[in-house]
Amino acid sequence: MRTKVIVLRAICTFSCNERGTTAIEYALVAAGVAATIAATVFGLGDSVKTTLYDKIAQLL
Repeated sequence: MRTKVIVLRAICTFSCNERGTTAIEYALVAAGVAATIAATVFGLGDSVKTTLYDKIAQLL
């Protein structure tokens, strides 16, 4: 009986603990921003190269 109470108390304490929640949320936001930047770079990479960098190279 005493072991059951200890286990239930440990489960309750674990489920109520929110210390690591903020770090996980920041990690998810950072991963989303990184994925957006990567998708933009891969999607626009060739057009930026041909319109911007090649024109600058011709001017030099």
